[in-house]
Amino acid sequence: MDENYTYIVRCADGTLYTGWTNDLKKRIKAHNFGKGAKYTKTRRPVELVYFEHFATKEEAMSREYHIKQLKHAQKQALIDEMNKNNKSIFTQNG
Repeated sequence: MDENYTYIVRCADGTLYTGWTNDLKKRIKAHNFGKGAKYTKTRRPVELVYFEHFATKEEAMSREYHIKQLKHAQKQALIDEMNKNNKSIFTQNG
């Protein structure tokens, strides 16, 4: 089975960034080393606060699109549902 994830990171300025990847730890590390999305380059460090696992890339990308359509409060509700303590699931600082 392939590893595909949709994830949300909280940036240093408190904003949320949503993306998808096939290697969660590597992607978070890339964000924190300035090799990720343009959005996160100036908002480091980021911390993983939410993720979902999918069997296919297409499913992960579809979920990413859906989450990106949500308002901040709705994204926060997703995070709160999965991550009751609202703590970092994984962080890799650059």
